[in-house]
Amino acid sequence: MVPRDLRALVSGGESYTVEFKREVNDDELAEAAVCLANGDGGWLLIGVANDGTIVGASPRHGDSTQIPRVEALVANKTSPSLAVQVAVEELDDRDIVAVRVPKAQTVVATTAGRYVRRAIDVDGKPQCLPMLPHEAQARASALGVRDMSALALPDVAVGDLDAAELDRFRRLAAAGGDAILAELSDHDLLSALGLRTVDGTLTLGAALLFGTADVLATFAPTHAVVFQALDDHDAVIADEELPAPLLRAMLELADAVNRHNPEEEIDDGLFRLGLPRYSPIAVRELIANALVHRDYSLNGQVRVAIEGTTLSVSSAGGFPEGITVDNLLTAPPQARNPLIADAFKRAGLVERTGRGVNRVYRHQLALGRPQPDYSRSTRAWVEARMPAGAADRELAAFAAAAARDNNALNLQTLQVLHEVRAESRITSGRAGELLQIAAEEARSVLNALVERGLLESRGEGKGRTYHLAAELYRQLGESAGYVRTRGFDPIQQEQMVLTFVAEHGSIGRAEAAELCRLSPDQASRLLRRMVAAGALRMAGTRRTARYHAPTLVAK
Repeated sequence: MVPRDLRALVSGGESYTVEFKREVNDDELAEAAVCLANGDGGWLLIGVANDGTIVGASPRHGDSTQIPRVEALVANKTSPSLAVQVAVEELDDRDIVAVRVPKAQTVVATTAGRYVRRAIDVDGKPQCLPMLPHEAQARASALGVRDMSALALPDVAVGDLDAAELDRFRRLAAAGGDAILAELSDHDLLSALGLRTVDGTLTLGAALLFGTADVLATFAPTHAVVFQALDDHDAVIADEELPAPLLRAMLELADAVNRHNPEEEIDDGLFRLGLPRYSPIAVRELIANALVHRDYSLNGQVRVAIEGTTLSVSSAGGFPEGITVDNLLTAPPQARNPLIADAFKRAGLVERTGRGVNRVYRHQLALGRPQPDYSRSTRAWVEARMPAGAADRELAAFAAAAARDNNALNLQTLQVLHEVRAESRITSGRAGELLQIAAEEARSVLNALVERGLLESRGEGKGRTYHLAAELYRQLGESAGYVRTRGFDPIQQEQMVLTFVAEHGSIGRAEAAELCRLSPDQASRLLRRMVAAGALRMAGTRRTARYHAPTLVAK
């Protein structure tokens, strides 16, 4: 750390990852480190008041602060030991002790038995709070250290489970899942699914998947499922609680959505194409994700709601460790409750590779509908919203025709085509954001679509843009759109520049770039070419240059 970095941290104020302390004793230092580690990690700055005033830290070891001793202190006073990094930096002629705390990969406590966690209060201010037992369980579950569905329930026997639900699983497995499971006895089926421990004790996963109403209420009290439908004025159309085990809950929720899922039909040559608001496959995957990945250590519910024309699916608990809104489509799959996730896969209810979210996006986009939105998700819950929006009928028909020809469009292709349809063009930078990959990789995706004849490119380097190809516009029945999107040819660009100069007296590079929809470098080349041809004269140098009509250049 250099002083400039330190000043930036101080100027930013306290946050979820930054804590200020005037002074701390050894126990307070360890507890502050534990608090940050049980959040996202961050910086503990000693010698800074809560309001950001630099007060300076007193030497901790005689007339100095010995960095190795501070690091050893934190390690010795935390369990498991935290390996912090410490630096002593001078700011405004005062020493600041900066402690870099890593994010713990398990629940951490002080050796005195204090469990604390980082939190934000109602005023948006960070604080350290005692970590309650269920919060410690939730933390371990989120980090993938503990599978709540593997929690042993000694007081539940196979006879306490719902035989109809066990039979439901067998029918599902026989129809589209792991068919061999359909032939097993109750005991063997539960063992094959990992829902019985080696001594025959059933787990929470068994109760959640196959429990009766009494078993669920007693041993899985945090399990709650709700379906709601509201019209455009928030009037309640449906409000149902479904105190059902997970398999039945998923199927009943999907059926409830489908009752409020109108479909429009379009003609596609010899075929009639149905465009529901929400893809039934996407609906099932969203509901399954909510049930499988919710945090069963927390009070809360899985809520499926139709609000106007938007489908919302939310569940208690944030994303599993390593998953964020910005990497949903590309991060390696990680189940919060692996035993439940495996049971859903073997029943044939979800995508076996763990790429259910990608499936949701792909099937919704293939209908010409907007892609899902997870932006409302927080550390406390995950919410997926699917706005129905007006269907892009032409793109939906094109995607359906490609699927009939055994050449179905993949997710990345659908995402790019939707974006270009909406915005007329796309850059590799925007494609990287959209596809959740690096810009260089996105450029390769775009260039591959050029080779397939779906896109055309224009410009060079970072200024290169991509738009739909002429043939694709023709197939979509919008040939005139190609002319509008393709933009202006060089002769048109030169004429536009001359018209601008005639009206305003001169033009600069930035103005030419905006006028002709070019990158700055492309605009420079255009202007230099016109100067060389005698159509313009340049006054000034480099970026400050102005371009005038030849007779208007001042001597």
